[in-house]
Amino acid sequence: MTDTLSLDLTGPAKGLSSRESGLHSPDGGSTSSRPRTAILGLITVFITQLMLVVDASIVNVALPDIQKALHFTPSGLSWVVTGYALAFAGLMLLTGKLGSKIGAKRALIIGTLVFIVASAAGGLAPTASALVIARVVQGVGAAIAAPSTLVLLIENTTAGAQRNRAMSLFVLAAGSGGAIGLILGGVLTTGLGWEWVMFVNVPIGILIAVGAAFFLGETERTRETLDFGGAATSVIAMVALVYGFTEAANSGWGSPVVIVSFAVALASLIGLVAIERSHHSPVVPLQLFTRSRSAVPLISMLFVPAGMFAFFYLITLFTQDVYHFSALGTGLSLLPFVVTMIVVSQFAPRLLPQFGERLVGAVGLAALVVGLGWLSQLHADESYAAGILGPIIVMGLGAGLTFAPLTGLIMAHAPEGHVGTTSSVLQTMQQLGGSIGVAVLSTVFVSAAATAGVAGGLTTAIIGGVVFVGVAFVLYALWGSNAPALAEGTDAAPVVTH
Repeated sequence: MTDTLSLDLTGPAKGLSSRESGLHSPDGGSTSSRPRTAILGLITVFITQLMLVVDASIVNVALPDIQKALHFTPSGLSWVVTGYALAFAGLMLLTGKLGSKIGAKRALIIGTLVFIVASAAGGLAPTASALVIARVVQGVGAAIAAPSTLVLLIENTTAGAQRNRAMSLFVLAAGSGGAIGLILGGVLTTGLGWEWVMFVNVPIGILIAVGAAFFLGETERTRETLDFGGAATSVIAMVALVYGFTEAANSGWGSPVVIVSFAVALASLIGLVAIERSHHSPVVPLQLFTRSRSAVPLISMLFVPAGMFAFFYLITLFTQDVYHFSALGTGLSLLPFVVTMIVVSQFAPRLLPQFGERLVGAVGLAALVVGLGWLSQLHADESYAAGILGPIIVMGLGAGLTFAPLTGLIMAHAPEGHVGTTSSVLQTMQQLGGSIGVAVLSTVFVSAAATAGVAGGLTTAIIGGVVFVGVAFVLYALWGSNAPALAEGTDAAPVVTH
């Protein structure tokens, strides 16, 4: 594990001058003369990425306590999760471009400060509406900060083994952050109360803002025109789509509000395509979705989080409502998933040169399908060891084999000149997939629970998660049988260049 987790960071980018990399040292001097500053800067980047991903799930364990304290309805409760994910996903395409205009470091600091304020407001929220608004503003802050993490990571590492090690940690944070959030949420909810799943971000965010200010250099600003039309239509489409799925739980699928929401989403998507076809600097380069070599892995990264985010949401409700676990017990119940994923993700890069991204990724997706399918057979009278432990270990195996290969393929096939944009699209797909998954499967849960009870509703909803990940597996497997392999020797963690 040491060779994957350790970072030989003796400077920002050997072979790249500050001018060539676009990076300026915080003190105005050469960044290559400040190895300790470079290391601390990268630690700041990793903590930022982990905090933003963790916050997508940290509230899940606290949901029952939040529901009781603020009197949420069952379907309304999902907006505590969906509101954050939707704002995060909906704005990140625009904020990725914005960061290039104002500087990645400045964008990271601004986004973190917004995140801190919203976190404090969420912990103090007196009503359900106030908490949802705070979560949405948290998502706005996350959207401003997130695109800068990858840009600053690139600027502070050398292309090759050094950057690959850094990217492996980036992918690991993105893949395991959801489960880590549940564990941390359990500890905080049990020990200090649900409010602390929000308050905890304040000291961490302050450390990130200070670390960025002192240990990260600023990138050069570009004069690229912002694609406000593309960003606006993408936001409208995502909000309308997820709102439609969520509202269906309350009003039914035939409700005029639901039908209008889906119609608005469709019209916005059509408008988005029309705008992006003619814009010279689109927020969504259409070639990402017209070329199968990048489109299929991207679409897979939409469906996989849809199943995984919903799994975290639903398993939290099951362990607390059916098993009557405490918040801490619920968080710790997912520890085998996290440990398995971390261990497997360290061995996955060694499998890629021998078996290739297509085979390793397909095996990982298959394991996720098997794990979720096994979990869908869970009964209320089964113990944790008999009903949950085995499935989540299999899912940890699948997640460890899935995220690095898919991320590597997407970044390796990024259109020329659009690597940074591809990164923003990738993160947007992951967040959007998660919000859609929670919205759809919470709808399934509410409908099924009305007749089959809580346990029956949750297992039925998990079957929906199997469908999401199963679609990703079928698409990826069919594509992989015909797609050209990456160049021999490609590492698991993508090498990203400007």
